[in-house]
Amino acid sequence: MSFAAPSAPPSTQGLSTFTRRRALGALLALPALGVLTACGGSATAGNTQPTQATSPLAAEVPAGTTITVGDPTVKVALELSGLNKELDFKVEFANISGGPQTTEAFRANALDVGSVADIPPIHATWTGLDVRIIASAFRQDAVNHPLYELGIAPGAGISSLQDLRGKKIAYSPGQAQGALVLRILEKAGLGQDAVKLVELPSTGDVYSTALASKQVDAAPIGGVQIKRYLSKYKADGASTLRHGLRDDPSHLYSPAKVLEDPAKAAALAAYVKVWGKAQRWIEDHPAEWLEGYYVKDQGLSREDGQYLIDAAGKRDVPVSWTEAIERHQQTIDLLAREQKKPELVAADLYDTRYEAIAGTAFAEAAKAGAA
Repeated sequence: MSFAAPSAPPSTQGLSTFTRRRALGALLALPALGVLTACGGSATAGNTQPTQATSPLAAEVPAGTTITVGDPTVKVALELSGLNKELDFKVEFANISGGPQTTEAFRANALDVGSVADIPPIHATWTGLDVRIIASAFRQDAVNHPLYELGIAPGAGISSLQDLRGKKIAYSPGQAQGALVLRILEKAGLGQDAVKLVELPSTGDVYSTALASKQVDAAPIGGVQIKRYLSKYKADGASTLRHGLRDDPSHLYSPAKVLEDPAKAAALAAYVKVWGKAQRWIEDHPAEWLEGYYVKDQGLSREDGQYLIDAAGKRDVPVSWTEAIERHQQTIDLLAREQKKPELVAADLYDTRYEAIAGTAFAEAAKAGAA
């Protein structure tokens, strides 16, 4: 989820519960919330076929409905903004984030929705887990506000993407950073055989440490790790390099079997709506977000928190997924080719009943704030 620096929290559940029951009201009046036609699925690992829920979203969340949410960043935003009061049914927040933890929780039936980038839904599908994206957010002017930059090891002699030829590059094949590495190589006109990919987990400061020790020559580092890496190692010759690509997708996704449950599907629609409002609240209240999230919740300094706010730029929560799906397809095609995976149709990964909910809520919250 995420517009914040990634963290690696433990896989614990039930950190907080919002209780009350509330009608969704006008949700069905939003565009793209009508009946879907089933999409023709492409072959996936295990010969599974993507399935699409076809029932319209219910106008009310039935009494007794509970959803479990792996969205730690927005949990804090809902509490700081008071938007949690709009969730009038039971919501249990699990301290789970990132693709591997989220997919594991889905398989254990311990989670109904998680917050990730664009790669986990692809890899979940390739491993036979049927999932669907229900909300998406991006960054305006994304190329100039990247999530990641290429960290360059001291003395590596890399000042352009073409200089990566023959170099050791940190690579995590099932995560966003791994896909970014492949996209960078494609942009530079380099195949995998032109470099040495070193598989390392992209968690914590693993990549920064690998760069500093010259275990690798280049690695995608993100968030406050960029600032800290340069602060610690620039004097030794370390640097970073902008890749000039979009790396900004942020999604909520759920198992298809959860979305086939009418009660949970309706509750998730309500959650997506307040999620869209929360994106707007974060953008409109940077001081409160700096203090409440980065300083108090994440334990960062105010300087580091402000760095992350400035680096993120402005949010884009669209009411249409057309362009996002086109970009997602390009990523899928690249991964399928480079990782020898089955072809997928990106549109099959999205439940378009939810398409306009977050974007409409985001836009309406902006209007309300300007009034």
